Amino acid sequence: MTHIHARAGLDPVHPAFVRAAATGLTAAEVAERVARGQVNDVPVRSSRSLGEIVRANVFTRFNAIIGVLWLVMLFVAPVQDSLFGYVILANTGIGIVQEWRAKKTLDSLAVIGEARPTVRRDGVAARVGTSEIVLGDLIEIGPGDKAVVDGVCAEADGLEIDESLLTGEADPVVKRPGDQVMSGSFVVAGGGAFEATKVGREAYAAQLAEEASRFTLVHSELRTGISTILKYVTWMMIPTAIGLVISQLVVKQHGFKDSVARTVGGIVPMVPEGLVLLTSVAFAIGVIRLGRKQCLVQELPAIEGLARVDTVCLDKTGTLTEGGMDVTELRPLQGADETYVRKVLGALGESDPRPNASLQAVIDAYPDAEDWRSTESLPFSSARKYSGATVSEGDGESGTWLLGAPDVLLDPDDDADASALAETERLNEQGLRVLLLARAAHDLGHSEVARGAEPVALVVLEQRLRPDAADTLRYFADQDVHAKVISGDNAVSVGAVAGKLGLTGGVVDARRLPDDQEAMARALDEGTVFGRVAPQQKRDMVGALQSRGHTVAMTGDGVNDVLALKDADIGVAMGSGSEATRAVAQIVLLNNSFATLPSVVAEGRRVIGNITRVATLFLVKTVYSVLLAVLVACWRVEYPFLPRHLTLLSTLTIGIPAFFLALAPNKERAKPHFVRRVMRYSLPGGVVAGTATFVTYLIARHHYSGTGALDAETSAATLTLFLISMWVLAIIARPYTWWRIVLVASMGASFVVVLMVPWLQHFFALKLVGVTMPWIAVGVSAVAAVALELLWRWVDRRVPA
Repeated sequence: MTHIHARAGLDPVHPAFVRAAATGLTAAEVAERVARGQVNDVPVRSSRSLGEIVRANVFTRFNAIIGVLWLVMLFVAPVQDSLFGYVILANTGIGIVQEWRAKKTLDSLAVIGEARPTVRRDGVAARVGTSEIVLGDLIEIGPGDKAVVDGVCAEADGLEIDESLLTGEADPVVKRPGDQVMSGSFVVAGGGAFEATKVGREAYAAQLAEEASRFTLVHSELRTGISTILKYVTWMMIPTAIGLVISQLVVKQHGFKDSVARTVGGIVPMVPEGLVLLTSVAFAIGVIRLGRKQCLVQELPAIEGLARVDTVCLDKTGTLTEGGMDVTELRPLQGADETYVRKVLGALGESDPRPNASLQAVIDAYPDAEDWRSTESLPFSSARKYSGATVSEGDGESGTWLLGAPDVLLDPDDDADASALAETERLNEQGLRVLLLARAAHDLGHSEVARGAEPVALVVLEQRLRPDAADTLRYFADQDVHAKVISGDNAVSVGAVAGKLGLTGGVVDARRLPDDQEAMARALDEGTVFGRVAPQQKRDMVGALQSRGHTVAMTGDGVNDVLALKDADIGVAMGSGSEATRAVAQIVLLNNSFATLPSVVAEGRRVIGNITRVATLFLVKTVYSVLLAVLVACWRVEYPFLPRHLTLLSTLTIGIPAFFLALAPNKERAKPHFVRRVMRYSLPGGVVAGTATFVTYLIARHHYSGTGALDAETSAATLTLFLISMWVLAIIARPYTWWRIVLVASMGASFVVVLMVPWLQHFFALKLVGVTMPWIAVGVSAVAAVALELLWRWVDRRVPA
């Protein structure tokens, strides 16, 4: 066996197993295939194109309705009655700009997190972009690498590939030269190389990778809820608008154009057009904020999903601890010679071209001796918990050695083994990781190679704790999010590490967990730290937690985390993790910092909490607009408002405040049933506002009867509606902070300015006539405000969220 450490270009390459006869394509052959178009050129997009962004923001159902009404108003009414159209243009422009900014952020991050397979050309291994692979390329793979194109195995060194993401079969498949390698599968043990037989759109990997990393705007409870609301709004609008049109055309006391203007004025506010826009803007700004922290959101709803999480499953290695380890002590057993043991360890390290963190620490501590060589190797597998090699010693003799978990390799009923296990337990209690070096009694090809292994030495490793892990765990505890440490390492050792980070709770050896899902779920609820967890068991544990109604996030960076990451509600992968974990995760922490997770949670809570808050503002307007239209049609009176009045009210009580409220900090944990939560406030709020406004309007019509002062009647109704809407805003803005008080007060002051400045009075057709009617309007508003307070408090107590 020969190990060649080759590098080409600027990208670093892992040490790779290379056979002299298999040098890969030559530069000329690569150029020829590129010229023929035999390139893996399927684009993997992380976001929508600019054209898709524009279409999604411009061509909406409600933009079409508003656009038609705007064109009508441009012909039949003064420009101030067409202001709502310009507001829609501005809003749509803001939405396009914000999502374009989010797209650029995502695209730049996607390049950083892009998989770069190792390809051997002219006998030299180099990393290339996925789109640079050509037909016939020899692609090297090792633990954690994903097959990005279809191919045929050319080399195999204990190569085991997991095809569960494609076939659903959980057991890894051993690959030998000539076997098919399916794109989308990933390596769990060993290494090798395969020749690309299908590239571009012919390879299934192209579809899989694009689907896995595509930036989506779907499958979000928030968006689904808003779509549901809009669907019902549409069905309410149609008959209400028809009734309003008929009633206004019958009541022609003030001319056809004025009737049309008031009809449009009744239809426009039924449309909660800003709600969809504000949701898009809030999500886009969330993506930009997280992008600045090197957090790649591969699926937009992941921001929302993590905010709903109540349980976080943490893989210890790479999450709570840094990837690297250090050998702190070597303890020979049963009188073994330490110098001899060091040489064996050096040869074992040399046997694996893609060492994991534990073996890398051994390699760093014990360099291989020139006259000791590995002639056969068994790569480490997280399923069996050990690796092995047949070592040719300097004197010509050879032996088979195993390196792995003591509690897996040793028999507790054997006295010598029991002594080694007791020593291991003491070290584990100190938070140290222990590997056992054992001489095997059988060849590596034996089905039970570990049976009867003789313990020779304990290798003591110290893991490097992440400096930010304790603060992050404390954050989750404060936010009532339960952390579960799920690791393949020894349970006692993992528990000690968790204890150093301030995580308390029961420590469980996962090998003793019941197979029954319900029983496993109970054990998971009671325990906090779980060790010796098999890869398939991680997946089962996620499913068991979900069966109890938990929303589960899973973090990880190793190939043994892939299945659990895929099944979890939210998968979070480290940027330095394997290609397979990055492909299936919804969120990738490119800076490998576990401390970024609180930012993602906070961003999701901000978006969901604030959109739920401001959605009430928009839907109160929709409800009172529909109610006013129905009441006007039933009483056969002129609609009380022109479009300019409602544009002013919407801007001051909804548009401007909602923008600020939607981007404000919000740490409240996201709650389910978005539609129910919003409508339980919007319906009573809209009914009170619409009823009070119409009562004021009828009183004003009677008060000003005979004068023909429609402007005075409208002004009184506008004052009532504004004051009630301001009270709704004041309730929504709670709990108060200095800037929320300033926001509400400035909106009220702006309306006062409109009433006081003559040219603004004329522009908006608002003029309060006399003293009696304005004070009646204020009184009706005060009664409505009290009714709102009582109703919403009753809803809080009696109506389930």
